[in-house]
Amino acid sequence: MTRRALAVRHVAFEDLGVLEPLLSARGYTVDYLEAGVDPITPELLSAPDLVVVLGGPIGVGDTALYPNLAAELTAIAARLSTGRPTLGICLGAQLIAAALGADVTPTGKKEIGYAPLTLTPAGRDSVLSPLDGVPVLHWHGDQFAIPAGSTTLAETPGFPHQAFSPAPGTLALQFHLEADHTRLEPWLIGHSVELAAAGVDPRTLRADAATHGPALARAARTVFASWLDEAEEMLAGLA
Repeated sequence: MTRRALAVRHVAFEDLGVLEPLLSARGYTVDYLEAGVDPITPELLSAPDLVVVLGGPIGVGDTALYPNLAAELTAIAARLSTGRPTLGICLGAQLIAAALGADVTPTGKKEIGYAPLTLTPAGRDSVLSPLDGVPVLHWHGDQFAIPAGSTTLAETPGFPHQAFSPAPGTLALQFHLEADHTRLEPWLIGHSVELAAAGVDPRTLRADAATHGPALARAARTVFASWLDEAEEMLAGLA
């Protein structure tokens, strides 16, 4: 039976990246919902085998400015209540945290660029273990609190909450494990104002992507493959 993966996308260039070929290779059909264009309802998010909520330049606290975020939060909460596999990346992770009742707040600073994580003991025993010592792509300014009952998996000095898992099969990542380093240029163009405001030179990001991107891509594929193994075992149990 063909399985279905659904991704919620907030800006066109922040897509499934290196995860999408892995999904296709495993026989998933892959569809996108475009935030702010397509309806995002509890029914739509609850049905697919896998849901991935991707990143974007807006924040959980911007619901007054971007009302679609309120509908997303309701739909994500419904999705989480099903216990079906769900992945949140950056904004997606923050939306998962908020849907679970945790605070998401601006920090007044930016963490942008390639830098390693510190995995917690639980993180070293999780699907994230291949990331130990591997610089990942950070691109955020907001910070989520860890929801009650969730397991903290990774941290950095400036942002101690980098990843958590509230339940088996559900994973929230502050950093961009999905980003394809060979297609980073649209990120540099699309986020040019943010980079300039943060004092980040796109030439540095471009060079670091060439240096760290290949090893990160290999580690990311291993992480995603392990997460998909767990997700598929869970789906088999729900069938």
